[in-house]
Amino acid sequence: LTGGPIGRQLIALSAPLLMGNILQQLYNTIDAVIVGRFVGDSAFGAVGVAGSVMNLFLFLISGGCDGVGTLLSQFYGAEDGKTFRRDFYLSGVFGAGASLVLTALGLAVLPVLLTVLQTPEQVAVYAAGYLRIIFLGFPAAFAYHLSSGVLRAVGNTRAALFFLALSMGVNLALDLAFVAGLAMGVAGAALATVLAQALAAGLCAAYLRLRFPELMFHTEDMVMDIPLLRRTVHFSFVTALHMCNLYIGKLLVQGTVNSLGEDAIIAFTAATRVEGFANSFGDSGAAAVAVFTGQNTGAGNNSRVRDGFRQGQKLLFAFGLCMSLVMILGAEPFLRLVLPKGNESGLRPAMAYLRLVACFYLFNFLGSGQAGYFRGRGRVNIPVIGATGHISLRVVLSFLLAPVMGLPAVALATGLGWVGVVTFWSILAGREINRLT
Repeated sequence: LTGGPIGRQLIALSAPLLMGNILQQLYNTIDAVIVGRFVGDSAFGAVGVAGSVMNLFLFLISGGCDGVGTLLSQFYGAEDGKTFRRDFYLSGVFGAGASLVLTALGLAVLPVLLTVLQTPEQVAVYAAGYLRIIFLGFPAAFAYHLSSGVLRAVGNTRAALFFLALSMGVNLALDLAFVAGLAMGVAGAALATVLAQALAAGLCAAYLRLRFPELMFHTEDMVMDIPLLRRTVHFSFVTALHMCNLYIGKLLVQGTVNSLGEDAIIAFTAATRVEGFANSFGDSGAAAVAVFTGQNTGAGNNSRVRDGFRQGQKLLFAFGLCMSLVMILGAEPFLRLVLPKGNESGLRPAMAYLRLVACFYLFNFLGSGQAGYFRGRGRVNIPVIGATGHISLRVVLSFLLAPVMGLPAVALATGLGWVGVVTFWSILAGREINRLT
């Protein structure tokens, strides 16, 4: 990525990432839809609540792997294969240990989390059964995210997409077998997700070994490089903290939604499943900008860094406007695909939420690209600061306005948070970009 037409490279990078993000959204959405069809409304709402808790932990894992990937992209751009392989080894060893710690932590705090979130008792029983199995699958999730992060670091985003698509198909087949066929309920949906993700991890790792043997670490690379480990931990921790902040906020917002009753939980679950697909466009743009910026930062190509940022913002601006229109016009048919069959009580509040939050997608998409730029440059603290401010405003406004406005209060709070963080990041990015030559 250190030479050639920038616009084409950004699109070539982001297209597979987009499809991958959409497939990731399908994992939990498939679980929710099938559980809603074959188990019931309470189980459908439980998968939504479980998704908020699960994502808090999973985005610690994926965020940490994103930080590793950013650092690896800089080593790859600088053509420093020795450090690349050593960092891959250190990340694998310490990341695997961290995923086991997260499993134990998740299992320990699960009852407290569901209580703090004011989860209705009937919903909480289903959510707990689902989450216990998901937590046990964290090592497989780590293996997949690290392997795909290495592939992204070298600009290969298609292979990880292929394996994710295959595992998503397996997830769907297993969901139907376990939930519809064997009547295993929410536990069957969770088991299908874990097994499918383990398959994706194994295939991705095998592909890396066969297709990119020069990237794989060997005995001579298995060195305890303390300075490199500290740098990797810093990148991983701060990037994971950024993602964690977002999902701590979503978790707290879920608590506000839960206080509105089971109908609100069902509506919010459906709306956020649809919204997740829309946000995939912004997330893929952020990842593409981060990889492009990381490689060119490592190579010292400041002019390409500047031009890549500007072209990335233009693409995300266009995507944001288009997605706002699609979500506003298509809210009702999209939601009917996700809501449990025959459920009409959740449709109206879900539509109100989705149409209001879609009005702010432009800021969401631009902010995603800005966060990707800062990660690629190695300034990983800035996305954390911005995300913390965004989440704080979102949680406070949701808590204050939800008793009066209902579910649309969460959409308004989310949108105003995006406006604030994009304003902050635009000032910082503008100053830095103007200094690049």
